[in-house]
Amino acid sequence: MNREAAEPAFRAIAHVLAPVLRALTRRDWDDAATLPATGGVIVCPNHISNADPPLVGHYLVWSGRWPRFLAKASLFDAPVVGWLARATGQIPVHRRTRAAGASLDAAADALARGACVVIYPEGTVTHEPDAWPMTGHGGAARLALRTGVPVLPLAQWGAHTVFDRWRVGVPRVWPRPTITMRLGEPVALDDLRPPAGEEPDAAAVREATDRIVSAITALVEGIRGEVAPTVRYDLRRDWQAGLAPDGRPLDDPDR
Repeated sequence: MNREAAEPAFRAIAHVLAPVLRALTRRDWDDAATLPATGGVIVCPNHISNADPPLVGHYLVWSGRWPRFLAKASLFDAPVVGWLARATGQIPVHRRTRAAGASLDAAADALARGACVVIYPEGTVTHEPDAWPMTGHGGAARLALRTGVPVLPLAQWGAHTVFDRWRVGVPRVWPRPTITMRLGEPVALDDLRPPAGEEPDAAAVREATDRIVSAITALVEGIRGEVAPTVRYDLRRDWQAGLAPDGRPLDDPDR
């Protein structure tokens, strides 16, 4: 069903991994009705585990689009993962360096070519104690306001039962975990877009980021059948205050 152009290596990897993922997990997917068949689009998932990128990729590939993830640059230097990332056209992000902005330029170029670009607004696996979406970084919003392409929120749940949040090791696949995917309507951002040729201002980026994360959170609430905390967890605030996600000091010897 996926007729979009892709690197031969990407197709080969997908055909190898898909039967494995189907055997190891159960799928509770929607029909991705809001995902355009062609043209540039940004997909913004919540991030609950190091296991979720291949699961999100599985969902998008079999929904008709080949995803281009923005991923930390260090992954591209890893022996196997790095080759896979390069061979499938993923986009490296050089965090906290002068080259960090180049990743958005590369993503914008990919969108101009009609790619499906995946950005985790949280920037890392959530540290919120109950795995709700955290406050977001501005990269996805800035890219969306700059390019004008649609932004789709994606809520996913279940990957954290394969790997516990930040751990990577032997996956837990028995009983088979159910991986749920729900893709939302495009986030309304037109009123925040700057005039052609101008960069979005900081206030617009903050508002767009909040709208994107709020849309993801609403979808996660629907999956979980629960209500998210009123105040969104802010990892940067707590790290600056020297606090862990449980509210205790990072240097507490009893943590």
